[in-house]
Formats: sequence, C-alpha cells, structure tokens
Amino acid sequence: MSPAGCSHVNGYKVDNWKQNLRVIYQCFVWSGTAETRRRKLLSHFAKSCICHTCGAHLNRLHSCLYCVFFGCFTKKHIHEHAKNKRHNLAIDLLYGGIYCFVCQDYIYDKDMEQIAKEEQRKSWKLQGIGEKYTTWEPTKRELELLRHNPKRRKITTNCTIGLRGLINLGNTCFMNCIVQALTHTPLLRDFFLSDRHKCEMQSNSCLVCEMSQLFQEFYSGHRSPHIPFRLLHLVWTHARHLAGYEQQDAHEFLIAALDVLHRHYDNGKKANNPNHCNCIIDQIFTGGLQSDVTCQVCHGVSTTIDPFWDISLDLPGSSTPFWPLSPGGDGSTVNGESHLSGSTTLTDCLRRFTRPEHLGSSAKIKCGGCHSYQESTKQLTMKKLPIVACFHLKRFEHSAKLRRKITTYVSFPLELDMTPFMASSKESRMNGQYQQTVDVLNNDNKYSLFAVVNHQGTLESGHYTSFIRQHKDQWFKCDDAIITKASIKDVLDSEGYLLFYHKQFLEYE
Repeated sequence: MSPAGCSHVNGYKVDNWKQNLRVIYQCFVWSGTAETRRRKLLSHFAKSCICHTCGAHLNRLHSCLYCVFFGCFTKKHIHEHAKNKRHNLAIDLLYGGIYCFVCQDYIYDKDMEQIAKEEQRKSWKLQGIGEKYTTWEPTKRELELLRHNPKRRKITTNCTIGLRGLINLGNTCFMNCIVQALTHTPLLRDFFLSDRHKCEMQSNSCLVCEMSQLFQEFYSGHRSPHIPFRLLHLVWTHARHLAGYEQQDAHEFLIAALDVLHRHYDNGKKANNPNHCNCIIDQIFTGGLQSDVTCQVCHGVSTTIDPFWDISLDLPGSSTPFWPLSPGGDGSTVNGESHLSGSTTLTDCLRRFTRPEHLGSSAKIKCGGCHSYQESTKQLTMKKLPIVACFHLKRFEHSAKLRRKITTYVSFPLELDMTPFMASSKESRMNGQYQQTVDVLNNDNKYSLFAVVNHQGTLESGHYTSFIRQHKDQWFKCDDAIITKASIKDVLDSEGYLLFYHKQFLEYE
C-alpha cells in the first residue's frame, strides 16, 4: 500500500456510497440496542446476515461493500466473492474495519473512518453510554508534540506497557489483585488515560484521583514494582472495616473500592435518581437484576428491579442445595465451555441462579391479586447487563456451625453469551416468540474474559493472585511484585474466585 493510502477506495466512492456505508454500520456493526436489532432482523435483508456460501454466522463474517453478500473471512468465502465479482472492498462486521482484497490488508480512509465513528457514537448514545466515555484522541497541538517527541512509545502486540507489579505492604495481596483487574478493565482504562476525571473535592482524599494517578503509573512504561501506599491509606480511611494488616477478602475489597469511587466521583452529592448514576463506575459496573415473584394461586406477578455490581454464585459442595443443571454430562459444549462428565461450569451456576425457586409455606407473601398471604415462586433474571460483568464464586462459607473454603472446580469460558439469562429471553419463551437465530446475532449480550482472581490456601491462611489479559489471547499472572507470562490453559485451569468479563463490542483491543 502506498503512503497515501489505498487507491482502490476511490472506485467505491460513487453515487450514494456514504448512505450505503452508514446503513451497514447501523444495522450490522454498531447496531444499537437489542430491541432495534430485533426490529432490523425482521427484514429479509437482515435475515441474510450469514455466510451466503456455507450458512455460518461466525468465522469473521464480512460484508461486501458493492452488493448484498456476506462471506466468511476465515474460510475465504468473501475472498472468492471478491475475486469472481471484482468487488475489492468488504467490512468486518465485528470490528468495523475495511478490508481491501487487492492490497490484502485492512485499510484506513479518513472519510470512511469519520462515518464509522459517527455511527458508533449514535449507537452508544442509544445504549446510554455518553460520548465522554469514548477513547482519547489527540488534539492538533498534542499531535504536534507527539511528532517532536522522539521517545514516544508505540503499543505493539508484544508490548508490556501496562504490566507492573505491586509491592505487598503486609497481607495486601487482596488489594493488589483487584487493582490489577481494575487497571486492565478496557473501558475504565480508556477513561482514566483520557484524563477525564475533574476533581471537585477540596482535600487530597479523593480515591478517584488516586486511581487516575495509578493508571498513569501503570502505563508509564516503568518496570519496577509500584508501591501503592497512598491507595492503601485512602482505603483504610474511607472503608474502616478493611483497615489493619489482617488478610481481607478480595471480593469485599472490590465492592468497598467501587462504593468509595462511586461516592467520590459524585463528590458526596446524591444523584437525582439513586438507582441511576452517570458516574464512570455505574456506567461500567452497574446492571439491573429483575426479581419476579409469582403467586401460586392467581399467578399474578410482582416485579422489582435492583441494581448490582456483581453476581454471587453458589457452588456444589456448599451447604446450600445444588444440583447439576447441564444438558447431560456427556462432554457437550455449553456457552463455549468444555463440559466434562461430572464437572460444573459457570453456565451451570448461572442456570441455578436464574431458575424459579419455590419459596414454600414458611415464606408466604401477601398477593396483590388475592389480597391474602399465599405461597409463591421467585425467579431472578438480568434486566440490564453491565459493561463489566463480575461473577463472585462463593468459595468461603460462613455459618453458625461451619467455616470453610469450597474448592470445587468450576470451568469458565473465554467468551460468554448472557442472552439465556436475560429477562427478555424469559418473556420471549413464555410468549412462544423465542428465536435462537435472532439471539445468536445479539452481540449486546456477549462478553470476553479479561481478568481472573484466584485464592490459594485455606480460609485461615491463604494468598491472592490474578490473571490479567494484556492483549487478545496474551495473559499474565500477577503475584504481587512478580509478573509472569501465562497460557490460556493456565487461566482456564485455575480455581477461579472472581471472574471479570467485558462487553465485546466496547473493547478496544
């Protein structure tokens, strides 16, 4: 490709090319909310969004920019179409990149990039993600400074910028592993590295300011371990139940940290609607959990929706009744998980979490339809999914008679589709309208694993470590000050205590 860019783009820029390109971005790349996608999928045009050669909807589907043709990139069906029809340009439907089959590479065109960004912003606005959370782009002045700076760093596939160990300040591994997970959260990273936080607090006790400084330290390129003494001091100050040098629970620290960050971001002010805050923490981590209580007499349903930052899941081996919910134990694959006979998967735990539960005669509720106390069933589903879904596997059991750690192995996938656990999926099934073909294309509910926190040892004596994803398929183990390369197998074979998933369409890897 010449320094001026791809010359083959000019042949595409005729007649209504801008409007045609916008339609593709709107319908198939940045496709807005799940509801808008469902409406679009009802059209004949949208139903053809599968490979026209083999019928698959995966394998890096690309759309021809010259005609209505979708083809697999992996199996080269789109390549065959381009060669036969001499249609040189196609768009990647997952990431929105434009591929030139003559140049044999993804290309950059200023006009096409502008259209892509405009449509992406429109889509994010539909989903409640404001423009202030978009990635940082340098100003003209900053571009000039970058050109004159010979020491600027380039992010490459093997780049280690962002990898930095943390000194253990005395049983603070519970804090270090959560810091590693937060500093490698894609959208949170982009927010802080874009210098978006404008502090209004009068003192130097703002945890958001400290997190902003922490991101600068992590991505400065320094290789020596960082000493997070200011962070520890602020946590002790604002979450006094975590103060002291005793070993604390990493999950408890995560929730306390999110709570303090949320409060400090708003400078202690109450939001107009306490259940809907626009701070970066709630934008990324807050979801909506729907609880449906159904009367067993009149079948009336009472629905409540509560915000959540994480989902705590029961495990086999606990005192809470648990039974396998997998479709057979014969080595089948569910949600991309390797399902061996007798093993438990994350999908099993989510199925159990969202199954209807009979409350029994000892927990009768007053039914609004019957106007009397009746037995009922309760079912939890996801009304609104967060950008980052954190799953807490309840490995530490505390009761009046029992205190122990549950070491049951739970397999978890690199990619997770939350569609089966949505309230909308439940309603569609009840109305007889559930269509798997529609939900397969619903990228709003698809997640990628980017961090795993593990606990080694017993309830009384243990140690926390974490796995973090630096680039796609590149993982590292963080053990306080020591950072080592890890394989995907190392990650998926780990015991798992906290699992962090990021919405795929909002990642910038």
